[in-house]
Amino acid sequence: MEKQVVEGNDNDRKPKHKGKHDKPKPWDDDPNIDRWTVVKFDSSWNEGGMLEVSAFSTLFPRYREKYLQEAWPSVKSALKEFGIACDLDLVKGQMTVSTTRKTRDPYIIMKARDLIKLLSRSVPAPQAIKILQDEMNCDVIKIQGLVRNKDRFIKRRQRLVGPNSSTLKALEILTGCYILVQGYTVAAMGSFKGLKQVRRVVEDCMLNQMHPVYHVKVLMIKKELEKDPTLANESWDRFLPKFKKKNVKQKKAKVTEKKPYTPFPPSQQPRKLDIELETGEYFLSEKKKTAKKWEDKMEKQAEKTAENKRKREAAFIPPKAILQEPVKQDSDKNEDDVTAMAASLKKKSKEFKNKKSVDNINAEDYIAAPEEKRSKKKAKHS
Repeated sequence: MEKQVVEGNDNDRKPKHKGKHDKPKPWDDDPNIDRWTVVKFDSSWNEGGMLEVSAFSTLFPRYREKYLQEAWPSVKSALKEFGIACDLDLVKGQMTVSTTRKTRDPYIIMKARDLIKLLSRSVPAPQAIKILQDEMNCDVIKIQGLVRNKDRFIKRRQRLVGPNSSTLKALEILTGCYILVQGYTVAAMGSFKGLKQVRRVVEDCMLNQMHPVYHVKVLMIKKELEKDPTLANESWDRFLPKFKKKNVKQKKAKVTEKKPYTPFPPSQQPRKLDIELETGEYFLSEKKKTAKKWEDKMEKQAEKTAENKRKREAAFIPPKAILQEPVKQDSDKNEDDVTAMAASLKKKSKEFKNKKSVDNINAEDYIAAPEEKRSKKKAKHS
C-alpha cells in the first residue's frame, strides 16, 4: 500500500527546471499580453541613471562639413531630449556622442551611434533623427569590396538606382525602408524584415547574381500573397517566378605575343652625328647642307604632286572591256562526240534502207496464180 501511495505522489510532481530562474511565471499563460509589441521606455524604470560614461565617435568626409555645421543644432536638440551629449569637431573631422547623468535609457547610446553614422554617410538630418525611434533600425551596407573593376562597379551601382531612381523608389515602397546609395555604401532605414530584404537585393545586384528588377517582381508577388490568409501556412514557391541566369558572351581580351627572351640588350641605335659622318654630310658647308635639304624637299614635293595628278586622272580613264574567253573543250571529248555521231548516222541510214526495201515489195509476187497461167509457164520452161 505504501508503494502505491509513493507512486501516486511521483506522478503528481511537476517537472523540475534546470535553471534557478526558469520557474513558471503567472504571466506566461496570460492571453491578454502581446509579447511582440515593443514597449516604450519609461524613465521611472532607471531612476539612478548610468553608472559609466559610454561614448562613440565617427569620422565624416570633408564635403559634409558645411551641411553638418548647419544641421548640428537640430541634431543636438533631438539628442538632448534623451540625455545624450554630442560634439562636432571640425579640426579632426569627427562626431562624438556620449551618455550623461541625465541619460536613463541604456540603449539610446546605440541609437545615437547609428545617428552619427548615418549623418556621415550623407543621410539628411531630419531623416537620420528618426533612428532614435524604437521601431526604426538602420543598416549601412558596404559595396566597395564586392566588385574589383571600377567601371563594372559604377555600372552595377547605377543598375541598383535605375533610370530616374525608379528601381530605388520601387524597393523603398515594397520594403518600407529608406534607401540611400552614396559612394561605396548603401544606407537603409526601416524594420528588420525590410532591412534584410534590402541587403539581399544590394548584394545580389553587386555580385551580378540577380537584377534588382527581378527582386522587385518577387516582392510584388509576395505582397499580394500576404493578403490571402489561406496561404499563411503554405509554401509560396509555386507562385514565385524562377529566373535563370543567362551567360552573356564577353569580349575576349587581345593576347599579345611575347617576344622570345634574350639575355643581351638590343644593339645601340646610331646617333644623328654618326649617320652624317657615314653619308659625308658632316663635312659639307652650311650652304651645301641647306641646298641639299631644299633639293630633297623639292623631290618629295614633285613625287607628291605626280601622285595626286595620277589619282585625279584615274577618274577619267575608261574601264577596260572584259572579253569572254572561248570555252575550251578537251580534245578527247571532241573525238568521242564525233565517233558517237558517226555511229548514230550509220545506224539511221541502215534503218532507212531497210524501210525503203520494205516499201518496194510487190504483193502480187506472193499471191497464188490460176492453173492456166501455171501450165503456160511450165510449157515455156520446158
